[in-house]
Amino acid sequence: MAAERPPVRVPLWPLALITLSGTSAMHMFVPALPVAAQDLGSSAALVQLTISVYIFALGLGQLVVGPLSDSFGRRPLLLGGLLLFTAAGLAAAFAPNVHLLIVARFAQALGGCVGVLLPRAIVRDTDGAERAVRRLALMGLMTMIGPGLSPLLGGALAQTLGWRAVFAVLAGLGTLNLLLAWRLLPETGSPVGHISLASVRRDYRVLLGTSRFVAMAIGGACSSTATYAYITAAPFLFVQQLHRPPTDVGLYLGLMIVGAVVGNALAGRLAGRVPAERLMIGAHRLSALCALAFFLSTLLQGPQVGTIVALMFLHAMGAGMCGPVVSVQVLGIVPGLIGSASGLYGFVQMLIGALSAALVTLHPDAGLSASVVMLAFGILGQACFLHARRGGSAARP
Repeated sequence: MAAERPPVRVPLWPLALITLSGTSAMHMFVPALPVAAQDLGSSAALVQLTISVYIFALGLGQLVVGPLSDSFGRRPLLLGGLLLFTAAGLAAAFAPNVHLLIVARFAQALGGCVGVLLPRAIVRDTDGAERAVRRLALMGLMTMIGPGLSPLLGGALAQTLGWRAVFAVLAGLGTLNLLLAWRLLPETGSPVGHISLASVRRDYRVLLGTSRFVAMAIGGACSSTATYAYITAAPFLFVQQLHRPPTDVGLYLGLMIVGAVVGNALAGRLAGRVPAERLMIGAHRLSALCALAFFLSTLLQGPQVGTIVALMFLHAMGAGMCGPVVSVQVLGIVPGLIGSASGLYGFVQMLIGALSAALVTLHPDAGLSASVVMLAFGILGQACFLHARRGGSAARP
């Protein structure tokens, strides 16, 4: 585990801004999906694939970046990823068709994955467990501002300047983050300067052979990214089924992010006061119950805007409380493999997220399909957390 007295201190706000770039690239484009489909002469399902591909590549990249950052350091991987994120954003802005847009989104996610993985690893490098929970919760609060505003900004850009302006803004954000990382963020890892496929396989074999890690990673992923089913379905649920204007989609998604902000704040307040496993399981139980209520209300009375928005607020609040605790726990299970653990955990998160986004397109009723997917992953996540608790006592944050 990271030492309790870290040799390096890093400012939190640039880490939060860098994390924001990787997640905002998904949220900001969601309200623009119908506009982009019409402009490119594409089907809704094909344009929706830009979301699933982005989520999948965001996870795939973390599998590679995690061990590379353990071997060669956090800083060079961070700078290289931000450069790729910026270049791919420009390519997406000028994509002449949906197929090249999908390719650009894949590359953008490979670059953006460093913003999801490395700030979390940097915090764990430089802080002990209890302080790391507090700093990750605070970083989560700072980061959630972006996804909360991103759908609103994306919808406004798509309506006024066109969907391509979304990617121009993201490329500008990538440029800013690249400059900040260059000037403000030192190396915090302990790079060995070399890597081999054998060592990567060994590290991942150790992690995948640790049942507590696997259970915590799957549970954390179900808590944090199963909501991508709702995010992907939202434009079609509210605009096509409930006949709300596109700008309202950004507002509803923004309110969900506010719920996650509240949850992050509560996690920071409760860290050290409530046992980690109790906070983690209780918070996820809240999310699972909200998914059940979403399913039952949609099945029995049809989708209602007020009901859905309120339940998703509470669902996100539970996920926001659960997230920082799971991150600290899962990175500390196998000492010495923080980068690899962060990468594998991030991959599992994005795999569940991509699966959620893909599954929601299999049924024409967007509200019903989103609720079913979220409920299924809610049940799976709770089972995983309970298994992890039985597998050994959790270290207190």
